[in-house]
Amino acid sequence: MSHGLDIKNIPGTVLPMEKMDGATGLDFLNKVFFITDGIMLAQIREITGVDGTTLQNWLKRGWVPKPNNKCYGKEHLARILIINMMRDTMQLSRVDFVLRYINGDVDSDDDDIIEESLLYDYICRTMIAISDENSSGFNAIADVVENVLADYSEKYSGARRRLATGLTIIATSYYASLIKAVADGIVDELDEGRRRR
Repeated sequence: MSHGLDIKNIPGTVLPMEKMDGATGLDFLNKVFFITDGIMLAQIREITGVDGTTLQNWLKRGWVPKPNNKCYGKEHLARILIINMMRDTMQLSRVDFVLRYINGDVDSDDDDIIEESLLYDYICRTMIAISDENSSGFNAIADVVENVLADYSEKYSGARRRLATGLTIIATSYYASLIKAVADGIVDELDEGRRRR
């Protein structure tokens, strides 16, 4: 009975990392968009496991930018993956608040301190470092975030601090979802054992 916090799927997706040769973050997004600049809603559903009605609701609420001719680009997918990573442990209105804290209005790039795809890459790098067996887990988030952001160049004064705070919140939320999955797995094992008796 193993109950570690291994990240088996690419964060925010239903896709096993091993099937993508361990690709996460920008590597994963670049593989998805290697041949095309845009993907359809059906493909996003396959990647994320999120139903179309939910995705349409996120669009209607302004949590995800509108697609271009029904095609979603790399930045769209990155934002959807980030929202999907956090939705098990945080109210969606709070997820939206965190993402606006980092990048402002979803329909304007003028107030962004980072591209959504790079933010997703930083999240994935943070989570991989935290789940590393040599890491001290949750207590290491702040240190890991600082290391991950070593190559970040501020667009304006204070942007790095905002990004570090937002990234810490997102990583903590995703870490909580991994812990929840472990707890759910233990309960499932107990329930299965009870039914076999």
